[in-house]
Amino acid sequence: MGPLQGIRIIEIAGLGPGPFAAMLLADMGAEVICVERIGGGTLNLVPKFDFASRNKQRIALDLKKPEGIAIVKKLLASADGLLEGFRPGVMEKLGLGPDECFAINPKLVYCRITGWGQTGPLAQRAGHDINYIAMAGSLFPIGYQGSKPTIPLNIIGDYAGGSQLAAYGMVCALFHAARSGQGQVIDAAMIDGAAQLYSTMFSFQQIGFWNEERGTNSIDGGAPFYNVYETADGHFVAVGAVEPQFYAILLQKLGLDDGSMPGQWDKDCWEAMQQRIGDVFRHRTRDEWCNHFAGCDACFAPVLSMAEALEHEDNLARDMFIDIEGVKQPAPFPRFSRTPLQVRHGAHPCGADGKAVLAGCGYDESTIGQLFASGVVAHG
Repeated sequence: MGPLQGIRIIEIAGLGPGPFAAMLLADMGAEVICVERIGGGTLNLVPKFDFASRNKQRIALDLKKPEGIAIVKKLLASADGLLEGFRPGVMEKLGLGPDECFAINPKLVYCRITGWGQTGPLAQRAGHDINYIAMAGSLFPIGYQGSKPTIPLNIIGDYAGGSQLAAYGMVCALFHAARSGQGQVIDAAMIDGAAQLYSTMFSFQQIGFWNEERGTNSIDGGAPFYNVYETADGHFVAVGAVEPQFYAILLQKLGLDDGSMPGQWDKDCWEAMQQRIGDVFRHRTRDEWCNHFAGCDACFAPVLSMAEALEHEDNLARDMFIDIEGVKQPAPFPRFSRTPLQVRHGAHPCGADGKAVLAGCGYDESTIGQLFASGVVAHG
């Protein structure tokens, strides 16, 4: 059931990176109880399409009522971690700040995901992924020469710099709490995570290996051997033949190994080299090139749409995607030899597990009925 089986996480529902981080922990086997605010403005997707809520229990509470806060505190008494994604100070106003929670459970790992961090001049300012990666220096380098920066969806800030590093931080802090008996607060700022993901680029820039003019470097679309090319049918293929042995195979498969191409790292000739390679790729369809490059180490791959990725034979062979309630979605990752992962269930409707969650933390049937009748807890 995953390496985090036996760990209980309380997620205070929000948008963006928080639900995804909690999903990562749930996929690892943790028991995640998602506390949703009645009328709190979450996405409210049809459950089978709400991938970020899979493997979770969901309870909907009125956090404006003291009885609702009391339920959260009761849940925290037996929890290992709490995950929240509000602006700094919101949880304190609810009476659920770190001091109040540590008084209940000193071993609690308290993870706070924000865009700008808990401190600093921008801490209270609104923002989204694009703003955080812009300030972190992570948006500027992406794009072709002469173009404006290309927006990389909301992957770098929200999900890589936010969700994944927050989940990693929680696991590290849970390990420390298990050894020391002491919990702690995690300040997981997306701007910090976005910068950390670019550690190598910051190094390259300072030693002169990385040119700040976008689209002129080895892995940003400037190099002919690390690029995307259009095929005869309007599709695209991706080439990443950085190492000389792989580049030699690429040229051989393209029929360009006759000595007429300049040296691989002759940057003055990169534009002309791209043109020559591009001209060759435009003579066949994407599928024809896939057949042509099959079985060789030219670091070649077709550029697949999301729909195509779901059905590609290599992805199917690795079970990269799973089917839950007739809907395909990425499988839990990474893979473990002793504690294999599984999706125990798809997303439940909002609030669907309220009665079970309340019973699990000690409320009797009469009290549960009163909590629902008074509107402190909502039915799913």
